[in-house]
Amino acid sequence: MENKELLTEYLNAIYQNIKTAVQSIEDIIPKIKDSNFQKELASQEDKYLALEKECELFAKAEKIEGIKDNNWFEKARLWSSINMSTMTDKTNRHIAELLLLGTFMGFLTCVKDQADHKDVSKELDEILTNLKELERKNIDALIPYLV
Repeated sequence: MENKELLTEYLNAIYQNIKTAVQSIEDIIPKIKDSNFQKELASQEDKYLALEKECELFAKAEKIEGIKDNNWFEKARLWSSINMSTMTDKTNRHIAELLLLGTFMGFLTCVKDQADHKDVSKELDEILTNLKELERKNIDALIPYLV
């Protein structure tokens, strides 16, 4: 595969991971009654959005056209999964559990993406490292909502 294709593939993997987190938070925040929990998630969302912007700036600098968001099927699947799961249980504990599962999946995806794209781009490695650190911090921030 050509370097530009590898860059695009790596960038898309990171970008889609971030977009999944942002969509999850946007879908879940309206279901939360606890203002502290809402603030925590809004803060997390802001950090994901900053990483999203870094990806977009990287794409522009590298002249990568049209980085890809998740497809409509993935978005619909995520939305329906969140809505079905919170239909009968909107407690902080349940929502935190859902978010923790998603965040941990996002973290695992980061680890796999990093292994799959060794030596492709130091700049993307840095964005991915920042995403992994954010995921770790979010896990720690969500755990207290389980109790």
